[in-house]
Amino acid sequence: MTLCFCQLRRDLLIGGMSLAALGGTAHALPAKTLSFPRDRGSHPDFKTEWWYITGHCKAGTRSFGFQLTFFRSRVDSTQGMTSKFAAKQLLFGHAAITDVDGKKLWHDQRIARDGFGVAFASETDMAVKLRDWSLQAQGNRYTAELPANDFGLKLQFNETQNVLLQGQQGLSRKGPDEKQASYYYSQPQLTTTGSLRIQGKTFEVMGTAWLDHEWSQELLAPGAVGWDWIGMNLLDGSALTAFRLRDKTGNAVWDGGSFRSAKQELRVFNRGEVIFKPTRFWKSPLTQTSYPVEWQVDTPTDAYSVKAVLDNQELDSRQSTGAIYWEGLSELANSSGKVVGRGYLEMTGYAQPLRL
Repeated sequence: MTLCFCQLRRDLLIGGMSLAALGGTAHALPAKTLSFPRDRGSHPDFKTEWWYITGHCKAGTRSFGFQLTFFRSRVDSTQGMTSKFAAKQLLFGHAAITDVDGKKLWHDQRIARDGFGVAFASETDMAVKLRDWSLQAQGNRYTAELPANDFGLKLQFNETQNVLLQGQQGLSRKGPDEKQASYYYSQPQLTTTGSLRIQGKTFEVMGTAWLDHEWSQELLAPGAVGWDWIGMNLLDGSALTAFRLRDKTGNAVWDGGSFRSAKQELRVFNRGEVIFKPTRFWKSPLTQTSYPVEWQVDTPTDAYSVKAVLDNQELDSRQSTGAIYWEGLSELANSSGKVVGRGYLEMTGYAQPLRL
């Protein structure tokens, strides 16, 4: 039986803790050398962590986007409890398939507390389980299996490039205060094989994916309500990351990202070097939220245009993390208008301010 968000919230409140108390005081993160495979695993002393894989694949001429995300949240106020039933770590999961030809987004979610074999995240390597969903690493290969309502993902990912350390050797600033930072690495250009299932029909697919793994004590500056982010696999083997954190007026609180060429030459973007300009909006019929589904994104390497392949890729996760956000497959074009890559655009804080 799936534990719904409202039931878990009641359990936490009965135990004397509100959801606002999930984390403690944040301090500036020190520079460190990330170590693998250890840092592919969980970091339970940190407030927030996620493993995030997005990609594009095909079955014949039929095209799909997919995303799977596992979140971990530390509950500071229960750490001293000795009961095995104490909710010390919460795990959340999101999965989605964008059926481009069918013009439909399929989405599902999970939530559980760590323990009793129901949910866990290994500290030694990437191995996350959340009820019947799983993501694990075996050497340079990852496997993911996420059966869901009316759809499912069963995929394998193989590394083709070295790990990409975001920010300054894996320490990525997210705001004007040094404590607003995360440890953050990416694994772009993952070759992808496996199967997608939609309403009982299975599609054998091949494609390319992108992994992000990030952990932090504090991400959002006090004035930030959400972010805009892209992770793009370019067709020539390059990789582009760009993001900005936004205040309620739509202005950037912080920005950054990186570009790594097919020759593995890395350019890290400094604050003020990435500019997001919306060029077309779409309004959700479900939530009445307006999202920019086409952008101009200026970076030191080029001025790109980003276009959603399907407008309606809004995710309603109020039964797990509580957020409503937009995340979907998009195309990347260069300043000459040529499509040079595909990847995912994520936009949070448009329906309501995001809280981590």
